[in-house]
Amino acid sequence: MGVADRADWRIIEDDLSGPAIRALLQGHFDAMLANSPAGSCHFLDFDGLNAPDVTFWSVHIGAELAGCGALKMLDAAHGEVKSMRTAERHLRKGVAAHMLDHIMAEARARGLARLSLETGSGAAFEPAHALYLRHGFANCDPFADYKPDPFSRFMTRSL
Repeated sequence: MGVADRADWRIIEDDLSGPAIRALLQGHFDAMLANSPAGSCHFLDFDGLNAPDVTFWSVHIGAELAGCGALKMLDAAHGEVKSMRTAERHLRKGVAAHMLDHIMAEARARGLARLSLETGSGAAFEPAHALYLRHGFANCDPFADYKPDPFSRFMTRSL
C-alpha cells in the first residue's frame, strides 16, 4: 500500500474509553492468554495502559479503528513498546508497521536512546517477530523487571 493510499490514515492519542478500542484490546488480552500461560503474559490491562508513564495511540483508516500501540517510559533514556495490535480486518495492510514507526518517532522526539519490547515466543507471534526484526530490533536479555521465560522473547534497538 503506497503513501497515497494512506491519506485517510490517522493516529490519535486514545483514552481507551470507546467501545471499539476496548473490544480490540480485550481481543488482544484474550489472544495473549490463549497463546502463553497466564504467568508469562505481560500485557498492560486497561488501568496499566492509562498509567502516567504510558502513552497509548490508536490508528484509524477513515472512520474505522485499524490498530493500536503504546509507549511505556522505563526511564529517561529507555522506552518499551506495548500493546501492539491490528484489527483482524486490517491485517497485512501495514497498520502495525505504521504504528511502530509512530512509536519510534515519538521515542526519538522524547530523547530516548533505546526502545525495547517483550513478546511471546511461540508460532502465533512469528509475524510480530518479523515486524520487529524488519524495524531494527534484535534479541536481547530480559530488561526492566522481566525475568527469563521460555514463553517470552525480548528485543531491543538503539534509536
